[in-house]
Amino acid sequence: MADVQAPPPNQIPAQVAPAGPDAAAQPPAENEVASETLYIQNLNEKIKVDVLKASLRGLFKSYGEVLDVVAHSNLRMRGQAFVSFASPEIAAKAMREVRGFPLYSKPMQISFARTRSDAVVKRLDAENFEVHKTQRTEHKRTTRYSNPLKQKFRAKRMAAEVDGAAAAPAPKRPAVQMPDEYLPPNKILFLQNLPESVTKDQLMALFSQYPNLHEVRLIPTKRDIAFVEYMDEGSAGVAKDALHNYKLDGENKIKACISFRHHLCTQVIVYCTIVVSFL
Repeated sequence: MADVQAPPPNQIPAQVAPAGPDAAAQPPAENEVASETLYIQNLNEKIKVDVLKASLRGLFKSYGEVLDVVAHSNLRMRGQAFVSFASPEIAAKAMREVRGFPLYSKPMQISFARTRSDAVVKRLDAENFEVHKTQRTEHKRTTRYSNPLKQKFRAKRMAAEVDGAAAAPAPKRPAVQMPDEYLPPNKILFLQNLPESVTKDQLMALFSQYPNLHEVRLIPTKRDIAFVEYMDEGSAGVAKDALHNYKLDGENKIKACISFRHHLCTQVIVYCTIVVSFL
């Protein structure tokens, strides 16, 4: 019977993060193998779960079919998500190119999930799905009280109840931004603050003025954001530089954020001057 809790043995070694989408979050484990599911941390907790899931799907679908995106709004899983693909090779490529992408102004931390997700098992090993589900449920039950993150959370909650108030959060460090000229751009641009009436055709017309445009992806559940992808990083940089101070509908300032491979991002304000026609 196939081992549905671990990916095939011929996958590349990598650090991995918590088990699949329905398992408890655990610290990354060393010397394990890549899987079809990516574990994403440092997501913006202020974004609604349905919008976050749609945004992640829109960002990752250019690398291959996205089987599932799992995110929860409960306190323990806030700011985290799982994205599942059909193969570990697709997941590995997506992780390399998207790691550090500043989705909603927060650079994503990405690693491999520890086990296969339900969606992956249904697609690749359907006959053993019930076995997988039983094992996952049992693992969740046995780790309910032994999971170190859960223990830490309960200890903090009990301490807060005893003291009458939670400990004050540590002050946040200011974000350090480096000038564009010192950082090579990524091929994906993340646009925010778009007018909700903007259409894909309008963005295509705007960004296709610059060579090697690959795709424009709108997010159905949140019309004021979009992803614009070019064939290479240089072309994306040319488009970003050319659209600086360009105005759209006379009042909307589009915020374009570009991902950098070394876990850094820079943001520019782009003003657009085309008149937006309404749907």
